[in-house]
Order: sequence, then C-alpha cells, then structure tokens
Amino acid sequence: MLTRTEKAKEELKPGSRTLGQRERSLLLLADGKQDEEGLAGLFGGAGATLIEHLIEQGYLVRTSPRTTVAKAVPARQTPSEEGGHGDQFAGTRSLATARMFLFDISERMFARRDPVLAQRYRDALRQAREPAAMLAVGRALISDIEALAGPSRADGISERLARLLPATLLEQAA
Repeated sequence: MLTRTEKAKEELKPGSRTLGQRERSLLLLADGKQDEEGLAGLFGGAGATLIEHLIEQGYLVRTSPRTTVAKAVPARQTPSEEGGHGDQFAGTRSLATARMFLFDISERMFARRDPVLAQRYRDALRQAREPAAMLAVGRALISDIEALAGPSRADGISERLARLLPATLLEQAA
C-alpha cells in the first residue's frame, strides 16, 4: 500500500503546485486503500516509474495494510486536513458522483450570481453522456469559477473533482 506523506498533503493543498498533473493524480489516488500494483499500471504502465519518483522525493511511503488503516482514518479530519473544500468523501469513485458534484458546485457558485450561466451548466451536464464531454464541461465550469472566485477556490474544486472521478478517467484526463 502507498500512503501520502505530509509533503504530499502540502502539495495537494490549493495553490501548491510543484508537480505535474500525472504526479498529482497519483498522489490523489494513493490514499492508503489502493494497492500499489493497480496504481503502477496507470498511465500506460508509467505509473510504476512515477511511484518510485514520488517515493524518492518524499511524497509517498510504502506501508502495510494494517498501518495504512490506522493512518488513513483519523478520528476526525478538519477541513484543512481534507483539502479545505467540502466534507470528506468516502464513497465510490464514479462518473455519476462526479456529475452530481459538478451540478452542486454550479448551483452554489452561479444560481444566484448568474442564473443564465447556471442554466447553461445544468443543460451541458445533462447532455454530457460521454466521459470526455463531462470532463470538458467540468473544465469550463472550473475555469468560470476561477474567474469568479479566484485560483485557490478553483484549485480546491478541481482537486475534489479528481477525488470523485474513476481512476481510469482521471488517467485519461492527465
């Protein structure tokens, strides 16, 4: 099992970007619950090289499953430990979950400020049946959020979305 270090948690905070998209994606997936073999197969097999690089750089550590559970499930996480945006999500990664998250964010950010834009995103998310189309809507939504609320808020939402997307889709997006 792979577990994030404090250095990795700092990297994943909004506004802290020193790694590339693939490395950050791997850090998001290395939650102490995924087996290393599965993560190593990501990015056309390049995941193994990225894992070794992240271990060497101090972002990840190998742990036994028993140690991982104790470290991965603290008694209570504060919003700053979780990433700063929303409640901790412990459900299944899925396209449907990610879509509902985007609907919710669109409503929260735009329904009162710009009802026309909110309706545009509602319609676009309903029509986005293919994963690539939904990702395109998500990117546009995050771009509009950045313009409205700043890069820190957009980064937080982007990272939360990455935690909800299936690993295979996250790999394609990177």
